[in-house]
Amino acid sequence: MRILFITATRLGDAVLSTGLLAYLHQRWPDARFTIACGPVAAGLFSAFPGLERTIVMEKRPYDQHWLDLWKACVPLKWDITVDLRGSAVTFLLRSGRRFIMRGGRRAGARITHLGNVLNLSPPPLPTVWVSPADRAKAQQIIPDTSPIIAFGPTANWTGKIWPTERYLPLWQRLYAAYPQIRPAIFYGPGEQEAALARPVLAALPQAIDAGGHFSLTEVAAMLARCRLYIGNDSGLMHLAAAAGTPTLGLFGPSRASEYAPSGKNARWIAAPGPEGEAPIAGLDVADIATAALSLLKETGI
Repeated sequence: MRILFITATRLGDAVLSTGLLAYLHQRWPDARFTIACGPVAAGLFSAFPGLERTIVMEKRPYDQHWLDLWKACVPLKWDITVDLRGSAVTFLLRSGRRFIMRGGRRAGARITHLGNVLNLSPPPLPTVWVSPADRAKAQQIIPDTSPIIAFGPTANWTGKIWPTERYLPLWQRLYAAYPQIRPAIFYGPGEQEAALARPVLAALPQAIDAGGHFSLTEVAAMLARCRLYIGNDSGLMHLAAAAGTPTLGLFGPSRASEYAPSGKNARWIAAPGPEGEAPIAGLDVADIATAALSLLKETGI
């Protein structure tokens, strides 16, 4: 049995789609999966147990990347095709059953829209798949000696970024309550991400540098070893929640009603003001600290 799963370009959306993928694998454990996604998200699926092939869709002029995908998939007969990008590609393939998510942005939780594709209510929560090597690497970086509080100070646009100078006073409040903890700073590859993380690393010299050059599955395994993740609305926030880490997402002009972190111990806090318009700088250190300490108390440390 072959299943084609077309998912997102952006990491956060791809993470949110993993619950559907896990459901399909549980329903048809012997199926061979081909996963089509953008380059940023491709590493997310490297340890997925049903993976036969990953097709990385590099955006090309005039939507030629869709033609590339069709060419890669048309020689095969598919039992099921799931298209979360709302394209026409699956209609041009030999497929037994097709499940297509309508394209475009709309109100309501993204994870609910994903669940509706397969008529699943409640929608399955996101998950991550990691290898023994990923876990071994994570153990090297995130030790057992202290409870680790993870911070994610980066995002894909500046409007989502909580002021980096506030992480020190936030840390001081958390440390005052739990002096045994140690911080870790998570960020993605590239100079832009490193530049956003650098001030926080400088302000917290005892912090573990957990960013920049790790694979997505290594990052997921590292996050799973942390007691709490606090960070901006980003792919890392969704990855932390999917890894099972207690997660506190920080929202300003992005909409928590659409992209709140999804997980058993996932929470969020939004800046005061109209949703979608509130400046994230309006989020107060004291309010975030209160929410974080409440989540730590609830989940244990």
